[in-house]
Amino acid sequence: MPEVLKEGDFVELDYTGKILEGDIIFDTTLEDVAKQNNLHDPKAKYEPVIICLGKNHVIAGLDKNLAGKEIGKTYVFEIPPEEGFGNKDPKKIQLISTSKFREQKITPMPGLQVNLDGILGTIKAVSGGRTIVDFNHPLSGKDLKYEVTVKRIVTDLNEKIDATLKLLGINMEKEILADKLTLKSPEEVPKEMQENLTKIITETVKEIKTVSFEQVTKKSEPSGQTNNKI
Repeated sequence: MPEVLKEGDFVELDYTGKILEGDIIFDTTLEDVAKQNNLHDPKAKYEPVIICLGKNHVIAGLDKNLAGKEIGKTYVFEIPPEEGFGNKDPKKIQLISTSKFREQKITPMPGLQVNLDGILGTIKAVSGGRTIVDFNHPLSGKDLKYEVTVKRIVTDLNEKIDATLKLLGINMEKEILADKLTLKSPEEVPKEMQENLTKIITETVKEIKTVSFEQVTKKSEPSGQTNNKI
């Protein structure tokens, strides 16, 4: 029987995400696709992603549809808003005084993405002294289509941990000894963050039973000076 995906598997994927209406691409791991659709970002790194199935590393519709799929095959999934980025919430569309933007030296205009009090939104319209801002996710309310290639199941422990840390946005040195993981950082990691990371990592990477944190001294940078003797 062919190998299929199940919850808890780490899997490497290539994908292209589209808005179903208009077949508009909004995200891809494939550099050629990005270039062909004028989406290429020279600063971006285009490569397959590694996720753990069933751990909310991707939108719910992808998590659900990937279960039971075969390795090495490409699939197309259509995903409704409730399994994607949610339905649009009218309460998140707000009327804000234009003066608030001017205080932050922002010239409001339709389509501009803004950060107000730590919340991201998109300006929909500007009229007189009022600006309409939509704080819904830009893809909320959209039917989506994903083309996904299931490349392989990841079994290497190092790859699993690296992928988990990357998805969490954590950049720390690591050391693995049997079922113990040590994360090393030049800064002290707050206790609450240690507890949260330990819970997520041990629940995601089943081979790891304990996680410890070690504060290490930053390596000094070479001064660039030389002491040449003549």
